[in-house]
Amino acid sequence: MSGILQLDLIHLFNFYLALIFLLSIMLRVRQYASFYRIARAFPDRWPKLLHEISQHKAIFLTFGNLGPALIALALCGLNMLACHQIWPHAQLTVGRLFEIWPAVPFVILCGAAMLALDVYATLWVTEINQAEVEKYFDQAEFWLKSWAAPVVRAFTLGRINPRLMVNEEVRKSLIDVSRSINSTMWWVAAQTCLRIAYGLSLWLTFAFSSG
Repeated sequence: MSGILQLDLIHLFNFYLALIFLLSIMLRVRQYASFYRIARAFPDRWPKLLHEISQHKAIFLTFGNLGPALIALALCGLNMLACHQIWPHAQLTVGRLFEIWPAVPFVILCGAAMLALDVYATLWVTEINQAEVEKYFDQAEFWLKSWAAPVVRAFTLGRINPRLMVNEEVRKSLIDVSRSINSTMWWVAAQTCLRIAYGLSLWLTFAFSSG
């Protein structure tokens, strides 16, 4: 029991951040590998599709996608500033925290919210069906470069334009991806906010206890 009371919560918080980062990477190794293999194959296997995607790149360059990332970056900067410049030698043991009883509910609430969101976001991993994605890309590439596409368009008097249909599907898919990225970025911002809130709860408690 005495060992737990001597735990330094601020140093433990730094260890927690490193641990949750490594755990997140480990759980997503297969996902990252699938993304890498698909991206590496694009120039040689789907050059026409890559050209179509590049025409819609502005879909990703929105504040909705960039804003949360910038917010998360700013909050991380504040965290580093507090750790290394404002309170470089800060220490707050569990025993010392319970001596400052008004701070206990605030620290526990921030810590529980941070832990709950981090566990949920870390364990929620979307599996990538690489075979299905490649099959979809192969079909799109076929209609973009095959002689069959203009023949179908001519025989249907322009009512069916396979290449235009592929272009529209690419645009819709990129919009869906953009929305997914936007949602992910806001989750990242929320995680960062809760981590900063918990860190500040520790540092402010230390500051008041030292005053």
